[in-house]
Parts: sequence; structure tokens; C-alpha cells
Amino acid sequence: PDTAVPAGAFEVDGHGKWVTPGVIDVHSHLGDYPSPGTDGNSDGNEATAPARPDVWAEHSVWPQDPGFSRALANGGVTTLQILPGSANLFGGRSVTLKNVYARTMQGMKFPGAPYGLKMACGENPKRVYGDKNRQPSTRMGNIAVDRQTWLKAADYRRKWDRYEEKGGEPPARDVAMETLMGVLNGEILVHNHCYRADEMAIVLDMAKEFGYRVTAFHHAVEAYKIADLLKANGTCAAVWADWYGFKMESYDGIRENLGILQRAGACVMIHSDDQNGIQRLNQEVAKALAAARRAGIGVSDEQAWTWLAINPARALGIADRTGSLKPGKMGDVVLWNGNPFSVYSRPEKVWIDGAMLYDMNNPRLRPVSDFELGQPGEGDVK
Repeated sequence: PDTAVPAGAFEVDGHGKWVTPGVIDVHSHLGDYPSPGTDGNSDGNEATAPARPDVWAEHSVWPQDPGFSRALANGGVTTLQILPGSANLFGGRSVTLKNVYARTMQGMKFPGAPYGLKMACGENPKRVYGDKNRQPSTRMGNIAVDRQTWLKAADYRRKWDRYEEKGGEPPARDVAMETLMGVLNGEILVHNHCYRADEMAIVLDMAKEFGYRVTAFHHAVEAYKIADLLKANGTCAAVWADWYGFKMESYDGIRENLGILQRAGACVMIHSDDQNGIQRLNQEVAKALAAARRAGIGVSDEQAWTWLAINPARALGIADRTGSLKPGKMGDVVLWNGNPFSVYSRPEKVWIDGAMLYDMNNPRLRPVSDFELGQPGEGDVK
């Protein structure tokens, strides 16, 4: 209330309403798996070899996916990371987008956000490749392929370091190894699909062996078992509120996961991995918050909102620019028509970079892609 309002500023009446930073989803496949889903638009998994760090998710992003506007209007999502799927041990580069309508994915990219590397462990890669009588077909096979690939990346980096130091003929470029060299140099952030606590611990050991850091484990159903390890390694956990039990490695989930991680001081956040769930991440946090409080874990509403905004911003390397409402940051703001932790509330207005992109009371401020407009009927063609 004591903020000095500059002369001529655009004012919005927020009496009786709630204002928050824009929601950030650290794990999405919008654009790569557009909705409605069809085989012709299914472009999220390059499931041709267990190690495909050469592919980039941004090269599959279809900006006309109506999921983007649904996430904006129904969920207040202003930023999201698009990841390749988890069929591969090394799935490729991820890209961080601002949830703005554009004709090209370049028009959506978050300015200056670091790339990510999607990795996976557990059942998915061993199922995809083991069924085809190819390695890996076991968890130990997963780690063997991982380590062999990191050895190649370390050798590739040594060649380039030698060239930078001594000159001569430059090494031949390898786009797969360039991505992994970026990880080893700390320029590309590792986002690792992993469910079981024991596997996450193994991956942390492997990261130390090869000199990289795991920025975040995604899904992380058993993260509560190793909250201390995650905190000690500076690794975040991106989790669901209560989505578990759908395969063996996701069996041991508990609804108190987020609360236990928060109490331990670990970096924790909600994520969707789903074109419908991304529209209700505020409700997912409300469920996790209720579960924590029922278990006697004191979490304030303000702390719970860090699971939706500033913590995912930290995991994406963009917390200096978005994720909270502070002077000098991007104007990524949501005005809710009620308490955002209520199932009866929804975004009334959404701003990205200070521009109003959605207004529930103005039909002209509801992004609609060409796909949703559809084809003209025969009688409409002039």
C-alpha cells in the first residue's frame, strides 16, 4: 500500500482479489505433444537410440498448440520448460518459453534462458530399448550407457580445450557432444526424470564422477526419502501432488512429499508433465499443502507459492528475471478472482512482460491459435 505509483500508470482494481507472480511449469511437453494428440503431431521422443543429446525440443515445438492458451487462461502459466520425452537416457535439449502467442518458437523463447538437458533413468529407457533386444535392458545397463557417453563427452571437451590453448586444426564438430560439453562447462542444466530414491542417489554419484550437477530431478516420487541428500547437493525436486502408483518405480509415493522436502530445506516445486494438469497447478499445490498440514508440517501459503514460481525459476536459471514480484523483474503477473488455492478461483487477468495477454471479461484478450480457428466452410469462401 505504500508503493509510490508513477504518474500516468495503468491501474487495476484488485479489491477482494489476489495477485501472484505468474505460474512457472518446469516440466511440460506442450507443442511437442500437442492436444488433441495425433500420431502426425507426436514429436516429443526421438526413440531411435538410448543417447540422443543431439536433438533439441525446440525443433518440434508447434506454436499453434491450443494447450498454450489453455495454460495461460485456466492456469495463469506465464513460463514453461518444454522437454523431450523420457524414452531415452539422454533425451536432448530442453527449451524455456514464455507463454506468448507467436508464429514461431523463436518468438516464444525466454530471452537468455539457459538450455537444459533432459535425462532419464529407470523403467522407461530399459523398457523402450530392452524390448528391442538392445542395450539398455536393465538399470545397470542404463548407468553403463550413461557413463560411457559421459566419457566420450569428457574426451570431446579435452580436444576442444587443447585446440583453444594451442590452436591448430579444430576438432570435428559433434552436435551431440556439444550439448554434453555444455553441461560439463556448466552452461546447460541437467533435468533428470527419476522416480526412486536409490536411483537418484546413484545419479548424484555419477554427476560427481564426471563433474556436472543435476539441477533437478523430475517426478521424484521418492524424493522425501533423500531430502537431506538433495539439499546437500543443491538439487531441486519437481514433483506431483498425488500422482503415483501407475508403475512399479512410482509405487512408493506419498502425498506429504512436497511438505517433507520443504521442511528439510530442499528446493522443491510442483510440475505438470500433462496438458490438462498444467491448467490446474495451483490446485495441485493446494492438495499438497493440505496433505502437509494434516501431517503436522507447518507450511504457509506464501511458502507454498514458491513451489509454483520462484523455485521453478531457480531450477530454470531465470530467477533473477521472473518468479517473484520485485522491482526490476519482468512483469509476469496473475490477478485471481479469489484465493488461488481454492478450486472455485481462476485467473481474471494475466500479464507477461507487463503486457496483458488474458482478460476473462474481454473476449478479445483470449489467445486463439490458427488451429482453433479451424478451416472456413464451403459457404464462407469468397
